[in-house]
Amino acid sequence: CAWGVEEESVGLRYHGAPMAYNQDYGHDNYYFREPLKQAVYNGKRMREKPVVRSTVDVTSSIVRHLQNRIYFRRVRDKPSDVFPEVHYVKDLEPPIAWTDNPLTSLATHFVHQSTNKERCPVFVCTWTPEGRRMVTGVSTGEFTLWNGVQFNFETLLQAHNSAVRSIIWSHNAQWMVSGDHGGYIKYWQSNMGNVMEFEGHREPVRGISFSPTDSKFASCSDDSTVKVWDFGRWQTERTLTGHGWDVKSVDWHPQYSVLATGSKDNLIKLWDAKSGKNLTTLHAHKNTILNVEWNKNGNWLLSGSRDQTIKLFDMRMMAEFSTYRGHPREVTALRWHPIHEELFASGGFDGSLLFWLASHDKPQAELLTAHEQAIWDLDWHPLGHILCTASNDHHIKFWTRSYPGDDMRDRYNIAQIPGVTEEEVKAATAVKPRSYGAEGTGSYPGSIPTDTPPRGTAGPPPPGPPPPGPPPPGPPPPGPPPPGPPPPGLPPPGPPPPVRYPPPHPPPPPPPPHLPLKREREDQQHSGPSPRR
Repeated sequence: CAWGVEEESVGLRYHGAPMAYNQDYGHDNYYFREPLKQAVYNGKRMREKPVVRSTVDVTSSIVRHLQNRIYFRRVRDKPSDVFPEVHYVKDLEPPIAWTDNPLTSLATHFVHQSTNKERCPVFVCTWTPEGRRMVTGVSTGEFTLWNGVQFNFETLLQAHNSAVRSIIWSHNAQWMVSGDHGGYIKYWQSNMGNVMEFEGHREPVRGISFSPTDSKFASCSDDSTVKVWDFGRWQTERTLTGHGWDVKSVDWHPQYSVLATGSKDNLIKLWDAKSGKNLTTLHAHKNTILNVEWNKNGNWLLSGSRDQTIKLFDMRMMAEFSTYRGHPREVTALRWHPIHEELFASGGFDGSLLFWLASHDKPQAELLTAHEQAIWDLDWHPLGHILCTASNDHHIKFWTRSYPGDDMRDRYNIAQIPGVTEEEVKAATAVKPRSYGAEGTGSYPGSIPTDTPPRGTAGPPPPGPPPPGPPPPGPPPPGPPPPGPPPPGLPPPGPPPPVRYPPPHPPPPPPPPHLPLKREREDQQHSGPSPRR
């Protein structure tokens, strides 16, 4: 039954409460019953309010890209750019189709916000290699898996006994390695099955990075050491010591056995993973270096620091290439785009999210209020069309590309539109209560009221005169109008009418009288009444 009503020997049961038959109309018709409190469908309780989930499905754009790839084999053969009109949404393609224009992949459109049932800071987030799920690690040591299309909760796993500080997937997409605040490192299969656990450091593990062949991985810790591990034997091959303080980040070169590390001693060091020697030291920042990451081309190294700057180094010259200033607070997260070589995103301690191009020293897009607190980690979808951010405000947020014709007058982007007044900015950034219907009802059109008592229970008493008691002190009120008969056209005052069931359907009208056919009427005229009559 669509509404989950089950018949019983004595009546109807709804959510475990028996319901008597409708005796007022002399028949057992359960269609004429009071509205129910909650509906059941397929044995499950339905939500009292509708949940509209934002969905980002890139399947249609991929199909269009595969079709266009056949007819437009060269870039110059492709049609003109997509214009800022809603009608051009169907012409959108994934970022891999617009490699010559990285600005088409700025993920500035807010899609969804996800929060664990137990609210706690989210320290790390990473997409699964196929892009179907998002894995987050929180301060309670749990892994949370979120759907990558509708962004709803899927499952929760108690992975560590302390806060999760690092998660990394192998290049072959078969293994995941995580590190926690207690210094332990764990191996996970793609089905989230734990196969190995060992103590890697004495202090919290701050970063993990796989080698290009997946046979080795490196880990860094607050104990000022960097360790190179054999993945198959889970044994330490060598320990790199040279930093004078906590090592906050480590990243393995995409082609060679070279490690880049950033530390609290304001230094960036390059190491030979085979011999364990320090190749060079970069003195560029004035405060703790929180992130270092190689570009996929292997020539650029990006670093973010607490001195509110981002620096790009060209390793072919072993020199600083550019400095990016735009964060008002510390730079806490960095990530290169998986498709566009020169595009990267950065998150700040104040919750700001900025998008940069390596060839420009100014941000291409700014979301200054993306989060209420620090952004600890961010990660791009493998296709490059969605960005996920993890924050200290207990939320993860999903961002995607703006669609053609988007006016961008939301709370995150309206401040960047030229000519917008302060009143419009305040109205857009104000937190509005969620409403699903009439004001104050909390329902939506067509829903079942939640304030109706179930059958067999008395509702709230009707309003009546106040209980007797001494009048309140004070001067008497001005003379009230003398009582008199009610105005014409209105019923006399009295108790409210009793609540009745809805009336039954009216009986069908009687059938029309029988009219003889033409041939029968002719027979009656010539031969009189028929013998049957």
